[in-house]
Amino acid sequence: MAISAMSSEACFGPRLNALVQRARAVKQETSIDPPLQIPALLKDNEPLVERIEPRDLRELTAESAAKSILYPILNSTRINDPSFVDVWNLLDVVQGCADRDLCSNQLVLLLAEEVLDSLSIADCHVAFNYLESRREAILSGGTGTTGSKEMVILRTCNELLRRLSRAEDPVFCGRVYVFLFQSFPLGHKGSVNLRGEFHVGNVTTFEDFIVSEQSGDLVMLDAPTSQVEDVKEEAKPEETKPTEADSRTEEKPSTMDIDTLYPVFWSLQHSFSNPPRLFDDEKFKQFQTALEATLAKFKEVPKVIQSGPSARKAGSSTSADDSYDEFANAFNPKYLTSRDLFKLELSDVAFQRHVLVQALILIDFLLTLTGTAKSKPYYENAQQSMKYNFTLSEEDTEWALGIKNSIANYLQDGPDGKFYYRVVDTVLSRDKNWVRWKMDRCQSFTRQRVPAKMFLESKGGAVAAVTSKKDRKPGGVPPALRFLAAAEPGKGLAQLRQRGQFTKPSPQDYTARIETTDQEPPTEADPRELNEKITSSTWRGLRLASQNQLSLFDRFNHANGLKSLFQPGQTRTEDKGGEPQPEQTVEEPRADEQSIVA
Repeated sequence: MAISAMSSEACFGPRLNALVQRARAVKQETSIDPPLQIPALLKDNEPLVERIEPRDLRELTAESAAKSILYPILNSTRINDPSFVDVWNLLDVVQGCADRDLCSNQLVLLLAEEVLDSLSIADCHVAFNYLESRREAILSGGTGTTGSKEMVILRTCNELLRRLSRAEDPVFCGRVYVFLFQSFPLGHKGSVNLRGEFHVGNVTTFEDFIVSEQSGDLVMLDAPTSQVEDVKEEAKPEETKPTEADSRTEEKPSTMDIDTLYPVFWSLQHSFSNPPRLFDDEKFKQFQTALEATLAKFKEVPKVIQSGPSARKAGSSTSADDSYDEFANAFNPKYLTSRDLFKLELSDVAFQRHVLVQALILIDFLLTLTGTAKSKPYYENAQQSMKYNFTLSEEDTEWALGIKNSIANYLQDGPDGKFYYRVVDTVLSRDKNWVRWKMDRCQSFTRQRVPAKMFLESKGGAVAAVTSKKDRKPGGVPPALRFLAAAEPGKGLAQLRQRGQFTKPSPQDYTARIETTDQEPPTEADPRELNEKITSSTWRGLRLASQNQLSLFDRFNHANGLKSLFQPGQTRTEDKGGEPQPEQTVEEPRADEQSIVA
């Protein structure tokens, strides 16, 4: 029975408050989990709350009543008090109302947003556990459209991220992002940077030193990078003409000293945060010089590996172990730029990897702007915001590929370097696929459901296809066995064994087959089928060669395949003496040794 508008507020608020009070006896725990069981609150055939009509009045009344209960609790109770469980119980009751279409399906998210706005950052760490633990129930529960839920989730998480510091709370920021990713479909455009904007607001400030041309004294300019990025020449010693002796003794250019490298190194952050600035030739050359000098310095300085969490825990006191958080010393994405710390940072392996991975990301971006990459169909059909009026020259492309290979080799040389680089390479490879999907105008991943009629028809066809049928009689005798038709009874097997009926192929025949298979165009055959043919022919040729030519097997190598056994001019070298042995000729099998190959 619907309730009129005059009595809606008077009955909904007290009923909701009574349910919250009753929840204290039903749920004995004072924590967020386990969730409140709504059926346990209700007696036999008792409705949760009375339905109010119309819908607009129902949603407005439920929101007003829920906030009138929530605000007093937030004003008088701290999150670590046992009585704060009334907030979690209230949210669970409201979610139960939303599942029964007794309030708005986004009301629980609106109340959770109010809770997060009223708490400190430290308390938000605890309160956010509610959204994480109830995510599936909130997203799947309720009736009506889910668009309103998405907007509230986006607003709540974005507002929380604005309050958080990525340098001080990287783990909590990650939790918020994970919640966002889990709340939206994989191909949802809400998380896509459709306009291709870069995070130019990520400004790195550092102390810039330049050399005064008049006196040669060092002058300190304490200014943000945005004010000093136009400085053309960095600090360097006075240039002198090299003598002949110096040119003979100095084969490689020396790396920059730390004071000279300091402004050159931190200037890389300008390009990392705003890659299109490299479209200018002069700035691109400065970036090349800076990156090469940085990589050379990384190779020169001694390496320092930070101790892991287990080592720090082992050396700490017992009281510290009890409250130790393994994520407290997680990776910090923003490093200090003090000149006094620069020498120590250069030796830190984690610091080096952080900078070099940034360089790999930027180089991959530049390689998407080569003439070859821009001629691909997916780039030509991409949205306009993803296209740039810049093409990387062949010379710069060659440099980018070379420096990328140098960085990859250096990353693999460090501790657990191969594993670390494999992870980085996997992430960057997957990111390229996401960029291509974005350039393809973010096509939906979702496939339409197969109609029930089509599914039943396909199922019936599959069953009919695998149903056993009567054996069909052969259409005729194969040409290779027609000679048996004229044979006398009982003598067919003897004729089949005659040598003239079959000639055993030689290993060289299989070598020719492999060469013929390699020359087949890839468009006319499946590459997997070609590999199977080559593997089969190689195995059969080796089996035949093992009967009379086993001594040649030391010539075999997987790179050249079966033909490596019969290449002329090859010699054997003994392991100890190193004396070359005379070439062994390939002996053809005698006629009496030929037999049928099974």
